[in-house]
Amino acid sequence: MQYIDLFCGIGGFRIAMENVATARGVEAQCLFSSDIDTDAQLTYQANFGELPAGDICKISADAIPNHDLLLGGFPCQPFSIIGSRLGFEDTRGTLFFEIARLIDAKRPRAFLLENVKQLVGHDSGRTLQRILQVLQVRLGYQTCYKVLNALDFGLPQKRERVFIAGFREATPFTWPRGGTIPPRPLEEILEPEVPESYWATETIRANRLAQRDKVKTHRTIWHENKGGHISAYPYSCALRAGASYNYLLVDGERRLTPREMLRLQGFPESFKIIRNYSAMRKLTGNSVAIPVVQAVLTKVLEALDETEPPMIQTNFLTIGNKFLS
Repeated sequence: MQYIDLFCGIGGFRIAMENVATARGVEAQCLFSSDIDTDAQLTYQANFGELPAGDICKISADAIPNHDLLLGGFPCQPFSIIGSRLGFEDTRGTLFFEIARLIDAKRPRAFLLENVKQLVGHDSGRTLQRILQVLQVRLGYQTCYKVLNALDFGLPQKRERVFIAGFREATPFTWPRGGTIPPRPLEEILEPEVPESYWATETIRANRLAQRDKVKTHRTIWHENKGGHISAYPYSCALRAGASYNYLLVDGERRLTPREMLRLQGFPESFKIIRNYSAMRKLTGNSVAIPVVQAVLTKVLEALDETEPPMIQTNFLTIGNKFLS
């Protein structure tokens, strides 16, 4: 199974793909990866031995190898709560059409895309419908989408994301069933001791700890929303790249360490941390929950196993800005 890893970040999709391939006893080969963020590129290189290409907008389709599967967590800021929800009015929103450009040129057997759940309701659902129209009508792919929560796939993180799966041929694809694996306890995620640099100021801690009598569980992660309301849960709310440093506090006292953030996304202990704390907050917040991706990819590969690829591939069209109107 040969694949490409677009908007690859620090490699969450790649780790999930490798895990699925190993479990199924098949070989998975990443032929191309791309990300515009330097910190992500260097972290990816440190862990996979390959430096991703840069801006996908500047890369010709001819420079990208033919592949079976296209993976991509395209930038979510235009559709997210933390962003301004500008959608396709934001230049980052148009990066979906770079994915469509490559699907059109390379005609992979399947693709799997990921974004924030707000994409589903953005612009009263019209944004997602435009995306589906391009994938289904213009490109001719059997396409479906579903919102999945990392809490339902063994991670103690409430992280809801929309996944879009597409197949070149009619395929018996079904989404994985969540809720069968209980979330990993926070005690297995959190470090017993951390340096003082991770502790919040005394003022912030006093504000949080004044509410400790409301907390019923042993270990919690305290969440402050945009309105200033504070809640404590036996799991983490979604990691975010641009949130304040006090957005999530362990037991209302300290910030998460880079290793703890990676664990909340399902990264293995062997994953190398080579960038500073600020960069790691951004990189993990922009990454994917690996067990969720892994569960979906398992279903994708199962569906492809039941589908014979045709002998002839045909390019349908050239993607352009006309689809923005």
